[in-house]
Formats: sequence, C-alpha cells, structure tokens
Amino acid sequence: MGRRFESGLRLFPVVIERVTDVDERIVDAMARLIPQLSPARPAPTREDLVDTAREQTLLVARDGDEILGTLTLVLYRTMRLRARIEDVVVDAGARGRGVGEALMREALRLAKEGGAVVAELNSRPEREAANRLYRRLGFEVHQTNSYRIELGR
Repeated sequence: MGRRFESGLRLFPVVIERVTDVDERIVDAMARLIPQLSPARPAPTREDLVDTAREQTLLVARDGDEILGTLTLVLYRTMRLRARIEDVVVDAGARGRGVGEALMREALRLAKEGGAVVAELNSRPEREAANRLYRRLGFEVHQTNSYRIELGR
C-alpha cells in the first residue's frame, strides 16, 4: 500500500506507491506521461518498466485508479551512497495540485531511509514550475557541465 499525501490548496488527496507489478494500467499511464516529459522520447515498453521496477524504485502518484505522475529513484554507490531522481512527470491536467511535491518528498524519504547522503537530478530550464519545486524542496543548482553520449541498445 502507498503513502497518502494531502497537498495543494484544494487538499488534493494523492497516494504515492512503489510499482512492484507492471500491469496494463502502468504501461498505459507511462505511454501517456513520458511523452509529456520528453515528446521525442518513445514511451517505455512493458519490458522496460518491468526492469525498472525490479532494479530501481519506480513511484507513481494516483488518485483512486488514475495515475497522475511518476518518477524513478536510483540508489548507487561511488565513494558514498547517492540517489538520483529521474523521469519526474505529472500529467498536465494534474499539475499545480501538489502531485509532483508528494512524489519528490516520498523519493527523498526513501533515499534517506536507504542511506543516501546526497540526492541529485537534472531539469531543463524551460520546466519552470518543476525547477521552482526543486528549489523549494532544498535542491541547489550545481554548476557543472553535463555530458551525454547515446550508446544505443
């Protein structure tokens, strides 16, 4: 069972839960949500989601049966245990009601509970509301060059 959050000005109830079983509801929700985060990126396959749920922490926010948002929490070790938050997205119709904040607070709680000493994420500058949320939660912009190379599949 997930954790219940009351958030937003309308006391919008949202439940945050970890995905352990990938069903059609999850596949359909991700097909709807991930393109809202990155339109050029294909929706994850069922196999992608099964692997993610098995290897990482895949969280969803829901109101009843409706999935409103998602994120992935990755714990990894370099010289110390770190957390990485990826693919944070809230459905356009549910934005501004605290769904993203509830997802982030649960991810940060799980990261801390798991022993991580730092949590990191990237966000495009044009995602202004998301960037305001991250700063409000205590994240600071880390001045660095971010590099990426596509390795294919």
